[in-house]
Amino acid sequence: MEYKKNDIVVIDIEDMGTDGEGIGKIDGFPLFVKDALIGDRIEARVTKLKKNYGYARLEKVLAPSSFRVRPECRFHRQCGGCQLQALAYDKQLEFKRRKVKNNLVRIGGFPEALVESLMEPVLGMEDGFHYRNKAQFPIGVDREGRPVAGFYAGRTHSIIANTDCALGVGENRDVLEVILAYMRKNHVSAYEETTGRGLLRHVLIRKGFASNELMVCLVINGKDLPAKEELISALSCIPGMTSVSYSINREKTNVIMGKEIVLLWGSRTIQDKIGDIRFSISPLSFYQVNPVQTKKLYELAVEFADLQGTETVWDLYCGIGTISLFMARKAKQVYGVEVIPQAIEDARANAALNQIENVTFFTGRAEEVLPEKYAGEGIRADVIVVDPPRKGCDEACLATMLQMKPEKIVYVSCDSATLARDLKILCDGGYALSRVRCVDMFPQTVHVECVVGMQRKHI
Repeated sequence: MEYKKNDIVVIDIEDMGTDGEGIGKIDGFPLFVKDALIGDRIEARVTKLKKNYGYARLEKVLAPSSFRVRPECRFHRQCGGCQLQALAYDKQLEFKRRKVKNNLVRIGGFPEALVESLMEPVLGMEDGFHYRNKAQFPIGVDREGRPVAGFYAGRTHSIIANTDCALGVGENRDVLEVILAYMRKNHVSAYEETTGRGLLRHVLIRKGFASNELMVCLVINGKDLPAKEELISALSCIPGMTSVSYSINREKTNVIMGKEIVLLWGSRTIQDKIGDIRFSISPLSFYQVNPVQTKKLYELAVEFADLQGTETVWDLYCGIGTISLFMARKAKQVYGVEVIPQAIEDARANAALNQIENVTFFTGRAEEVLPEKYAGEGIRADVIVVDPPRKGCDEACLATMLQMKPEKIVYVSCDSATLARDLKILCDGGYALSRVRCVDMFPQTVHVECVVGMQRKHI
């Protein structure tokens, strides 16, 4: 039987795709269905058909999976943020382990038996909600023209009004309600993407989990805020408020933050700790959003490096120096490399804050800094740690790592597809996988961090 768009079908969900969508078959033809879970029997409406597969929209769950749970958030299906909130947490961890394993086998070309033998249990959380220390809320208007804050619906720029995200901290709601009331009273306009008009674009909120310090940064399409004394007075009454600022972004772009930050009240930074290491965080700092799991992640990276106190370690894509400072406690010397100058300034400040002296930071591209220091100054590497962005390592960076021939490589990844691609290159260049472990930094979502240990082969 041939099917067409808008046909209603009944299917059993037998698998899940990498983006968390359920996969079922009609007459052997695979359909991908968002919000469907393994074990569900559903009624779905066909939305798009390709030659060998198609897509459908979940209309009704006829018989729920035994793994289906009651979601914490009533917007979980509309919002693009929590793809797995209806799936029992232990099954979320199974899904993430399987996703990483499949990418290592299919993309990396590693034998399935080898990957299975190396993969350790996923490090999960006791409570997979309210773990995010950072949130960026777009500002818009509802149908009556009143200002709203929330999140974009999946694959759109339509705002779902919600000031109380189940993944964020409780203070987010307090901050947003103050800002929305200020906008209503003072007729402050929300930014319109289509026209480029309006003042307030986004609100960034950060919290130091160890310090309980709060930071608020309003992103504006202008040079100043009206009635800002009134806003400062209201925000400064929120317990823990430490920093209030605004960021000027007048570009028609999807980039949230502008380059210029204007401090309105309090400190330019907030403090936080991961383990016993303190960090100073600005509105533009890259800092992992889940501090509980970040501690596990960095301790795992140090464990995989197996440092004895005599090693020289290079930390590539080092950001504000988080992994570098963890490594420095166990290594003889650590060198961090990051292309963003502000991040390197933060890294140096964080080293001084913690009185850690055996770490040096360089600004630049890793594939340029490494050869210069290696060939020009003879700085070697016993261990190289990489924690690249989602796109993975630059090819030239991988080539330089292979030239330096460190005894160990520790690869920290937020995307197991690009991880698998890069591991294949490193293993073809003389390394072998030694350990693989996932850390669930992002419960309720399809995303997962992974730490891989590698050892140089001596032939």
